[in-house]
Amino acid sequence: MIEISPSTTALVIGGIVLILIIRMIIGYWASRRVQNNVDYVLAGRRLPLWMAAPSIMATWFAAETLMGSSAEAYKYGFHGVVFDPFGATMCLVIAGIFVVRLARRAQYVTIMDFFQHRYGTTMSVVGTVTQIITYFGWTAAQIVAGGAILQALLGWPIQTGMILVTTVVTLYTLLGGLWADTALDFMQMFLTSIGLVVITIGIVSSVGGFKNLIEMSGAQYNSSTFALWPTADDGYYGYYGMHGWFYYIAAWLSLGLGAIPAQDYLQRTCASKDENTAVKSTFVAAILYLSFGVLSPLIGVAAFGDAALGPDLEDAQTEFILVSMAFKFLSPVLAAAFIAALASALMSTSDSSLLAGATMFTQNIIKVYKPDLSQKAELQLTRISLLVSGVLSLAIAMFATTIYKLAVLANTSILVGLAAPYLIGMYWKKANHWGALASFFGGVISWLILTFFWMYSYILPVVYEGEMMDDVAWDSIYIASTPAFFISVILLIVVSLLTQKQNPPIALTDINGNPVDTKNVFAWSPSPTEDYIKD
Repeated sequence: MIEISPSTTALVIGGIVLILIIRMIIGYWASRRVQNNVDYVLAGRRLPLWMAAPSIMATWFAAETLMGSSAEAYKYGFHGVVFDPFGATMCLVIAGIFVVRLARRAQYVTIMDFFQHRYGTTMSVVGTVTQIITYFGWTAAQIVAGGAILQALLGWPIQTGMILVTTVVTLYTLLGGLWADTALDFMQMFLTSIGLVVITIGIVSSVGGFKNLIEMSGAQYNSSTFALWPTADDGYYGYYGMHGWFYYIAAWLSLGLGAIPAQDYLQRTCASKDENTAVKSTFVAAILYLSFGVLSPLIGVAAFGDAALGPDLEDAQTEFILVSMAFKFLSPVLAAAFIAALASALMSTSDSSLLAGATMFTQNIIKVYKPDLSQKAELQLTRISLLVSGVLSLAIAMFATTIYKLAVLANTSILVGLAAPYLIGMYWKKANHWGALASFFGGVISWLILTFFWMYSYILPVVYEGEMMDDVAWDSIYIASTPAFFISVILLIVVSLLTQKQNPPIALTDINGNPVDTKNVFAWSPSPTEDYIKD
């Protein structure tokens, strides 16, 4: 538990309670705007730029991301945050250039609508199940993080914190859907970003300027604190040669490409009021994400040279570096507001995960087998699915111990299984059903095989000590994902070409089965009139 005064504890509790009350009020407000399922899961496709962009950013800008990036930077320097914020920013840029216009133009409700209309039901169901599992793990990760934060700050039992987080998030999302999510995302982005800026200014002022900050910064396991590439001294995460480069490529690809076929991102771009807004929102989100996201690892490397923390923190202590620096450089009132914002950030990611999974279950599983559902029934089923998702995610969080790693494991499966069929299939007309299935299963299976191959053939014999087994498995998963992704790409192309006659490709169509206009689809292209959009 972090030592704070009784008065500061009272302020923190008050801030968190206030955040919870605001979220419930906004949930109720948003519920009054929900008339049908399009309103519920896509905010009626009416989000303006000022709501869409912060929501895209805040969906990934979670509490454990903020705290985790400062912890990773403390241990590995900027090597530790290539994944996030740098890989995540690259994801938004790539999606903004190549994906947004087509997805928005096709009027998709879920990412799996693309797979349904491009490759057929089997591929859609396989992809949907994969993503739902991902969101169960990811939501559970947020729940555990919330419980841990409340336990560290207030001494509450971790289970109490997890139940509180789950209850509040599920209730306001159940009421207001994406309208509630996006309104609250704006508040979360504002509070966390301002908090990071003020902490950074406080550190810079206390050490006598930015130059001194750079000089005092360091990392436990890396000598090149600010390097974003493998170095001769450090390799990448301690790996050299092919292993290091595969790990490094995976750091960029895991979020850089792996998060593009993710429902929570697509849901917000498709909820934007028009095509141009969707594109602008993505690029504004990328700028915001990188600008504020780089501050957390900067605080982490500064903490290494800070007299109050120093270079010898244990792993459990590094997770709360950001919180410790907040209490050191902010007034009690501002520190309490920042902690409340962290709690809000965690909830923003949780609500997005819950809504994403529920939307795909209704849209891409239930509706596939019951296409004649009324709008009212569709809305009810989405809300029921969301409620069930909240309960199941809490149950997983209560009984599992490696939630965060399970979540990332699931997300990596999206990179090796779904990224190639999605990104290539948008533009390559010869991609077909068999090619997509071969790409998915070939990518996932090769990834699993290569993970164990690397673990037992290359890594364990060199570095294994009993307590390091967890880290070795973690590293192997990432190293193996690089060749697995390229295997997925090759299989999509080769199998599609070999089966053209037996399985002719399906042309890209919109949600209603009409051909999608594939002209002027890049970010810089002029936007056509949007008469085709029919809510």
